[in-house]
Amino acid sequence: MITPEKAQADYESAFATLQQIAMTAGISSAERLAARDAIRELTDRYLGQLEAEIHALTGQYSGFIQSMAAVIDTLTGGSTPTSLLNQLTGLVNTGTRLVGSVTGDVPSGAKAFGAARRARAATGNALRILCVHGVGHQESDPAFEGVWTEAITRGLTRWRSDRPFVLEFVEYDDLFAADPPSALDVARAVVKLGASGIVHGIADLFRRRRGFGDLAESVRWTAGMVVQWAENNRLRADARERVLEHTRRFAPEIILAHSLGSLLSYDAFAREEGRALIAGRTFVSLGSQIGNAFVRSTLGGRIEPLKAAQWYHLFNPHDDAFTARLRIPAANFEQVDCTFDIEGMLDHDAGEYLSHANTSNVVWRNLAQAAARGGARGVSESAVVLGKLARQTRPTKITKPRRRALLVGINDYPNEADRLEGCVNDVFLMSSLLQESGFEADDIRVVLNERATAAGIVERLEWLLDGAEDGQDRVFYYSGHGAQIPTYGVGEKVDSKDECLVAYDFDWSRATAVTDDQFFDLYSQLPYKTNFLAIFDCCHSGGMHRDGAARVRGLTPPDDIRHRELKWSAKHQMWVGRDFKEVMPNLAERKKRPALFGEDGDLNRLGRSAELRRNNQAFERARKEYGHKGPFMPIIFQACEEKQFSYEYRHGVQSYGAFTYSLGLILRQSRKRLTWSQLIASAEAKLKELRYDQRPCLVCPTKLKSQKVPWGQT
Repeated sequence: MITPEKAQADYESAFATLQQIAMTAGISSAERLAARDAIRELTDRYLGQLEAEIHALTGQYSGFIQSMAAVIDTLTGGSTPTSLLNQLTGLVNTGTRLVGSVTGDVPSGAKAFGAARRARAATGNALRILCVHGVGHQESDPAFEGVWTEAITRGLTRWRSDRPFVLEFVEYDDLFAADPPSALDVARAVVKLGASGIVHGIADLFRRRRGFGDLAESVRWTAGMVVQWAENNRLRADARERVLEHTRRFAPEIILAHSLGSLLSYDAFAREEGRALIAGRTFVSLGSQIGNAFVRSTLGGRIEPLKAAQWYHLFNPHDDAFTARLRIPAANFEQVDCTFDIEGMLDHDAGEYLSHANTSNVVWRNLAQAAARGGARGVSESAVVLGKLARQTRPTKITKPRRRALLVGINDYPNEADRLEGCVNDVFLMSSLLQESGFEADDIRVVLNERATAAGIVERLEWLLDGAEDGQDRVFYYSGHGAQIPTYGVGEKVDSKDECLVAYDFDWSRATAVTDDQFFDLYSQLPYKTNFLAIFDCCHSGGMHRDGAARVRGLTPPDDIRHRELKWSAKHQMWVGRDFKEVMPNLAERKKRPALFGEDGDLNRLGRSAELRRNNQAFERARKEYGHKGPFMPIIFQACEEKQFSYEYRHGVQSYGAFTYSLGLILRQSRKRLTWSQLIASAEAKLKELRYDQRPCLVCPTKLKSQKVPWGQT
């Protein structure tokens, strides 16, 4: 009699044997492909049909036996080991006899079959792995599932996991094919996804390439599909439901999500309807765009940890498909460095990620051991030894000090006309104030003059903010020039400006500027209760000084840079500023938020995470949907308003920033601890008393303005 138990046991036995055949060394590619095709057919036609009626199961089982007989015929006479062929032959012979003897007295109903399946699961069935592929219409490639299967098999068998596994692939290409992006949509998408970090706009999108026409076709359509997902709410809803439906039905223990598939999966599991489904499961994202600035703005400006038992994020810094690091302060999150760089490739291949040595040492080792526990099997002694070696390759978590500060000052700019006098003094003044307030000297880093290059500042910002936790204090202080640089959009058109800090090696290119694009990537994911203060004693309006006059801490752009922001008016016969309404449809909305985007709406201001807050209504809606408060916002002190100058002050024969010197006086002379609002108001009053035409600004969440400054007199 054909029982559910018998059918299920034979399905799994055939599946395990076919896996062995597919991985056997020395067989021909045709034999390997035949085995893989049989695995796929077995998964799709038999193992996936769990709710079939038992009478239907009889016919299904008969078809299964016929399929296996055809596979034996294909493999016979080749290099497939005889022992493995004999296993399949024995199964087919027994099954053929069973089919011939079947009568009608079999248990009826899908419930009996489902109950038997659950009973087997309770005693330790196959490890279930759900795979969500990336962009590029991979479902049309017959080899792509084999690549995943091989990588997963190698990863688990290296750690001596003898528990069989079964894969299911989420197919979703049909959702995107219904509304493909146009060439213009793709061009816009490249800019949107490329506009973060030190790559910004088409002209310098990749350091090894120039211009949109030189980008690989797969990069273009990667951008197109990602933005298509981000901007099409109906498509996103359908894709979410596709992932959730597979998860409910297949009940995987592990979910592997590559590239666009990681966005679909995160979107499904980060919302309320999917949080319970991911609980207790392991989530692995690889080659993911989740951390890309444009994608994060779609998700409300912040990536919250999933409710998964564990989340591994595989990251390759050479991946050219708009991927990004993730900075998620959660105990169940771990980023795994999977560096690989293959000449002529995008370095975005799922097989390379899944086969990487660090993936094996971190992810597959843990999953194999968890699978062994789930299947009531032990882990071999050799796996234990390999595990000890693997742990030696993983970075040890270092406890960060409660307080850290980074102080940057630049007097000696290469161009003599740009040089300042008080910035180094400012740094020493600020260091003394912090040490009087409880900061240890060892926890304060100082970067001065020629050492303060753009790369040097960003590298030390990593040191300052990486791993910061709730309740810890972080201070970034900058004294030097500020500037504004134009930003390019679609068609190489200037569509906005960015505030930037002028590093020692600044040459008016984005690569040598410290903009909020680099800055927000470090601070926007900080825990909400981190105390992070950023002080900028500079201005961004430009300016010139004459001998004997107060020096201005801002650079006026050279004429070729200034030309990018101007256009000729034939009517007035004059050069006038460009109107960004033509290239920035949301300019009117941005003007309503001058603290983020400047008075004219065309400026991305430092420390505001402006790139993550593009559309206010969509931003607020996403925050609620994903259950967070948006990107972390630091407490920002700026020496002057947007269109004012920041001046230097001459104290006898020594120079300081007028704003910094005023802060120092107030903090040391105050007999009580001030709030942030009181401190900035006192600094403004002091500058007015000294006859400086600059009004300092405080930017921070409203509730923090009345918070006491943690330094100064008690």
